[in-house]
Amino acid sequence: MESSKTAGSQVEEAGSRFDTLLLISALALLIGGLAAYYVLDPALPKFARLLLLLASIAAALAALYRTMIGQTLWSHVQGARVELRKVVWPTRQESLQTTLVIAIFVLIVALMMWLLDTALLAAVQALTGRSS
Repeated sequence: MESSKTAGSQVEEAGSRFDTLLLISALALLIGGLAAYYVLDPALPKFARLLLLLASIAAALAALYRTMIGQTLWSHVQGARVELRKVVWPTRQESLQTTLVIAIFVLIVALMMWLLDTALLAAVQALTGRSS
């Protein structure tokens, strides 16, 4: 039983060392692609530099995917996609009705605020003896 525990921890430890190297290489690929995009400005056309940048981003993402962090991140993205499919989106008519109700409510509140402002202005003018 103990031997399986130590074997498992050795695998995790080796994986974490490998993960660190992969994360460093992914970061190096990303920084290298960005640097190449700007350094090669006069030498290559913009389209070629853009392809080089996209290739370095793809390579960095591939290296990231091979790590435990990348696997966890990808599982969260897949879970989010599953949950997104479960969402019941409102119909066009429901959206328009909701928008109309909100617009009417905003107009009513604006009218109430204008009336309150007018009443308070009249009260202050009456108290101070000033007129506009």
